[in-house]
Amino acid sequence: MQIAWKYLNKRVASLEALKDYGSMQFILEHTDDDIRAEHEKMQSVRIPSFDGMPHVHNPQAGEQRIINGIEEIDVLKERYRQAMEYMAWFQPAWDDLTEEEQFVLREFYMCDEAQQIDAVYNICDHFHIERSSAYNKKNRALYHLQVLLFGKS
Repeated sequence: MQIAWKYLNKRVASLEALKDYGSMQFILEHTDDDIRAEHEKMQSVRIPSFDGMPHVHNPQAGEQRIINGIEEIDVLKERYRQAMEYMAWFQPAWDDLTEEEQFVLREFYMCDEAQQIDAVYNICDHFHIERSSAYNKKNRALYHLQVLLFGKS
């Protein structure tokens, strides 16, 4: 599947791609650790818990734990593959933006909601401009990213 088909409305798609950037970076940075943890969980011996409750003996519990671990590792690897595909598509466009455009888009879209409220004021202070100019700067930066990601419409 081509990554661009996930995002059909180009403006909304550019916004969604910006919002996905942080989670994709997180996936790329932490998947190895997650896979390593799954391997350790598969290989470890379960210690029985003595909580006073009766338990049913499952002779295939070890095999089931290994199967579940393999399935989880497959999911992690697929998620990693999708993150790599996303980054190969998004990162060149992001790198082609100017530092000013990256700053504006980061302030508006790549932070948590509490910081988004202050985004306009941060941009106004940073560039010494008024609010309407900050919004215009945001719209131009988003349009430039949209063109870089999807081409002119």
